[in-house]
Amino acid sequence: MCVDHKLARGQKTGQSPASVIPQSNLRGIVGSERMSAEANALESPLSQNGLISRYEVLIRLAEAIRSHPDEKDLFRTLANELHEVVQFDSLCLLDGTANRVHWYFVEPYKSRREARRLEDVPKRGTAASWVYRNQQPVVLRLAAQETRFPEVLDRLRKLGLKSVCILPLSTAHRRLGSLSFASHLEDAYSPDELRFLSLVANQIALAVDDARAQQRLQLLLDLANRVVTILDLGDLLKEISGSIRQVMQCDAVGISLPDPENGKLHDFFSDFPGREQKVGSGHASNFAERVFRTGTLVNLNREQLGADPLFAANGLKSVCCSPLLSRGRVLGVFGVGSMREGGFTDDDVSFFGQLAKEIAIAVENASAYSEISRSRDKLALENVYLESEIRNELHFEDIVGKSEALRRVLSEIETVAPADATVLIYGETGTGKELIARAVHNLSSRKSNTFVKLNCAAIPTGLLESELFGHEKGAFTGAIAQRVGRFELAHRGTIFLDEIGEIPLELQPKLLRVLQEREFERLGSTRTLRTDARLIAATNRDLKVMVDEQTFRSDLYYRLNVFPIRVPALRERKQDIPLLVRHFVHQFSQQNNRVINSIPSETMEALVGYHWPGNIRELQNVIERAVIISKSPVLNVALGELQPDATQKPREPAPNVTSPKHENLPEQENLRHVLNETERTQILRALEACNGLITGPNGAAARLGIKRSTLQLRMQKLGIRRTRTAFIDRQETTG
Repeated sequence: MCVDHKLARGQKTGQSPASVIPQSNLRGIVGSERMSAEANALESPLSQNGLISRYEVLIRLAEAIRSHPDEKDLFRTLANELHEVVQFDSLCLLDGTANRVHWYFVEPYKSRREARRLEDVPKRGTAASWVYRNQQPVVLRLAAQETRFPEVLDRLRKLGLKSVCILPLSTAHRRLGSLSFASHLEDAYSPDELRFLSLVANQIALAVDDARAQQRLQLLLDLANRVVTILDLGDLLKEISGSIRQVMQCDAVGISLPDPENGKLHDFFSDFPGREQKVGSGHASNFAERVFRTGTLVNLNREQLGADPLFAANGLKSVCCSPLLSRGRVLGVFGVGSMREGGFTDDDVSFFGQLAKEIAIAVENASAYSEISRSRDKLALENVYLESEIRNELHFEDIVGKSEALRRVLSEIETVAPADATVLIYGETGTGKELIARAVHNLSSRKSNTFVKLNCAAIPTGLLESELFGHEKGAFTGAIAQRVGRFELAHRGTIFLDEIGEIPLELQPKLLRVLQEREFERLGSTRTLRTDARLIAATNRDLKVMVDEQTFRSDLYYRLNVFPIRVPALRERKQDIPLLVRHFVHQFSQQNNRVINSIPSETMEALVGYHWPGNIRELQNVIERAVIISKSPVLNVALGELQPDATQKPREPAPNVTSPKHENLPEQENLRHVLNETERTQILRALEACNGLITGPNGAAARLGIKRSTLQLRMQKLGIRRTRTAFIDRQETTG
């Protein structure tokens, strides 16, 4: 369906199989060109009735064009209307932007095999494509041999077609495609026919151009409306991607945005041919990064793309990338790709720039909405923590005491608080390690930001990672929504991890990474997040021994042990006990609407002389119970519970003396044995007082001020068991 080199230049060659009509004689859609074409048609030797019929067809075509903006509907209407006044057995419409050819055959050609095989012919090898590129109308007689386009012409000859007429579809602004007619008659297309068909082609070109302009305008309007209603950028792009591909006649759509943490460009959304749409698909291409840096639009062909793996893997041969500009800054990069070479014209690039402006507004709105959502969620979470703090009030707001041991701790707090170093607080349970951590936070530069706490022993192992680092929706069964982790919540603040020795070994490397690299990933996500949270850890266990026993990582231990603070036990600061007693009496009296203004001296002596294995927590519980049972302004403490230890001197470790039974033990193990014996004695006494009951408000766990699970664990380690008769049996622990 095309001409040889001479015919393409409009030269006569004797018995030429084709006629090339100069474009200036056939094209004309506006102004004098349209008038000239209509005048030529009127001067043709057609009968008056024939002219009337043809102009009636033109009128109907114009009406059909207005009522059928869709190109496929327009093509079918065109075939039906023109068949009444123009001789053709096949009609072919080439869409230049999409490089597609639509074929239409009348009976009996429609059902023949050769007609169906024409759809498989490469578009660039057809005469319709030649006319589109050269903008020259062509008439071919298929009786003569044509060597340039044998694949198409041979199939048309086998169908019995003998003449072809091809006209360009173009307006004053752009090329749109070409229109071909084929007939079984040898000379079906005379100059008069060409003049009429040129008018038809001009009308169709206007219709196609107008339909595409309406599509593009509708896309801009839809995008402007959706920018306001859909604030999630991923959802917006998923909805409009199909429209962009259809209107832009492209195969791929993508958008790249900078990471809010490190500023590196990454593919936020991609819609490639044959793949599912993806949000957050990976690294951006080199060309997107160049557009992001320079802020200039690029239209790249196959040679300019080179061997870029992203485009080569998806078969793209043309790519257009535009920066997303807003208020003088580049928000990201918007790109489209095509599997055709030279897939985007200057007109496409101009429209693409308008489209990028709307996308930029969507990106800015989505970013602002995301930031507001994150701030709102963070404030909501902080509010939950604050409400939890109010509900679980610590019953003392300041560190109470003036002993030398406490002053040493306060001096260490003042030293380390201004720095951002990791602090490890260790000491026995109930000594007030969380209060020390709060003091470090309140004296630091982070005091205006969040103080987030987490007891690692209180969270099941399977959920601890989610609590620390958060998770994405669907990361595991039950993850119905995205969750922000404690490290993310404590950004620019302080995170306090109590009982850090309970963190399982498999989770410790991730915690070490947060401390060293300040980065982590949520469960179910590959996106790396950064956090600027100061870590304060606390434990009542000997982490060094745990390292030796290979139950705690040595590298994590050394990273935590940057600035250790040892909180002294209450028995080491006895001169602070009277101050703490008065403090708790005053506090609990206000809470319980009691008036307690006197503490007997024998009561205070008993309290000072007691060993307090539960430390301040035990003292706090004893005073609260005493305030509740006091019926007069005098504090009534059940001294019977304290008498066994009140008359006994606290055990002080002798520097060079060991018990005969353990005289061969190392000093550290001997001290541990003494502590274990003391703890075993207290547990046995509590179990005996509670008749072997462990749980409940009257159980041994509540009496000792510890959790049921903690008591059971300590009983197991100390060799304490219950017999069937509910008596407490003490196991021997010596070898």
